[in-house]
Amino acid sequence: MRLWLARHARPLVEEGLCYGALDVAADENETAAAAQQLAQVLPHGVDVLSSPLRRCTDLARALAGLRPDLVPRADPRLAEMDFGSWEGRPWKALARAEIDAWTSDFAAYRAGGTGESVSQFAARVDGLLHQLRASGRDQAWIAHAGVFKVLVRRLDGRALDHAADWPVEALDWGRWHLFRIDD
Repeated sequence: MRLWLARHARPLVEEGLCYGALDVAADENETAAAAQQLAQVLPHGVDVLSSPLRRCTDLARALAGLRPDLVPRADPRLAEMDFGSWEGRPWKALARAEIDAWTSDFAAYRAGGTGESVSQFAARVDGLLHQLRASGRDQAWIAHAGVFKVLVRRLDGRALDHAADWPVEALDWGRWHLFRIDD
């Protein structure tokens, strides 16, 4: 089966800000352009799931406005990773000891002390991927860079146990990628 994963457009935040679970808007013009591109490639009536965060739901609404056959549903498993007390702070302002603690226990450390661990975040995405495989149906997900990176690792059979396991490759703002999912 096929899975189109679309990343939201550029968020309206300062460069270098940690904003994973923050509900921030994305650039309206870039969102409209992303919706246009996605509308051209998705098959008729494909299931569309969206992160509940505004930067994704705005893209989902714009897509549905162009393609009434696509009716997006919000799914909290597609939300970006929650970085706890780091949310809304510049990455460069975080204490080096906090970042070191996270990277030394990458899978289990709760980001920002109160956020999610990479394992918790990946488990959300894994659950949705399992459900997709069980359905046998094509889907489109409107989500975030973190969701894309978890999928890349899951589909290439690699774990996310260590910081070095986190993919370097990213999906650009407002772009989509087609994954072929084996049953």
